[in-house]
Amino acid sequence: MGRLIFLLWFLLLAPPMHAAECPPLLDTALPTLSDDKPESICQYKGRVILVVNTASQCGYTPQYEGLEKLYKRYRDKGLVVLGFPSNDFGGQEPGSNKEIARFCEANYGVSFPMFTKTSVAKGEVNPFYARLTKATGTAPSWNFHKYLVDRSGTKAQSFATKVEPSDPKLVSEIERLLADKGASK
Repeated sequence: MGRLIFLLWFLLLAPPMHAAECPPLLDTALPTLSDDKPESICQYKGRVILVVNTASQCGYTPQYEGLEKLYKRYRDKGLVVLGFPSNDFGGQEPGSNKEIARFCEANYGVSFPMFTKTSVAKGEVNPFYARLTKATGTAPSWNFHKYLVDRSGTKAQSFATKVEPSDPKLVSEIERLLADKGASK
């Protein structure tokens, strides 16, 4: 009888146990550009994550093309690119979420996950960007700043706006992180 009571207690009252907890860096949900529904960033744990704050009217906007190429080249190996449109720098992302989505699809065929327009460096910064800034010690200072997060979701690196998606330093670091399967545990 005691075992039955313990089992019932365990099943009904014990806190849920998760096989793989979400690392604090990734522990947030943010609305997507496609349907404005919150999506957990933690779902990308186990993948190498390239996070980029984007803008449609910036001199660096053509980097969308390179980001899409990176995504297509490495997604089956474990890379995901996450785009975060932001109007923080120079007012270069003035459009609505729907306008941004249309622009990205029509001009660059963006297929990687995009989130709703957000603040990444000014005012009320979204929590994911606040954590990335804290983890790297570097806040974005312009559009198309990049953060690279390892598979474990615990370590991040910062890459300046001028670092193109095809830059050998960025690509070699992506490849190094993709090769490190142990970091996904």
